[in-house]
Amino acid sequence: MKKLHQLFVISACAASVLSFNASANVEAALANICTIVQSDDKSELRKKMRNVQSNYSLKLSDYYDGISCNGNSLIRTAILNNAVEAGTLLVKKMPKSKLGEPEKDGMLLTDWIASNNLQSNEIAAVVQDRM
Repeated sequence: MKKLHQLFVISACAASVLSFNASANVEAALANICTIVQSDDKSELRKKMRNVQSNYSLKLSDYYDGISCNGNSLIRTAILNNAVEAGTLLVKKMPKSKLGEPEKDGMLLTDWIASNNLQSNEIAAVVQDRM
């Protein structure tokens, strides 16, 4: 019985270490995503998103809320930097239901766009079309 208990403790520790490593690896894989969005590098963004999906089975909606670029979400960052290519890709890859949810600050994306007078931005038009 003691050996069974020891085996359970060892496997629980190993599982937590592996879980931590997987989380750290995902963070490393997403490390420069803000820079990629700000520079409007659509091909690099697509490559990074595919890498995360194939290696960690995570889609954009799974990690979107966990990323903050100077206090803004990825789509907000794209709008503020007029990163049309990257922003359009992000909007199209995000499920419609997720686009309609409030972001970390409690504001809907469409409300944030209106409150910052960014309705003329090309990405804002794509957001509006998807809603």
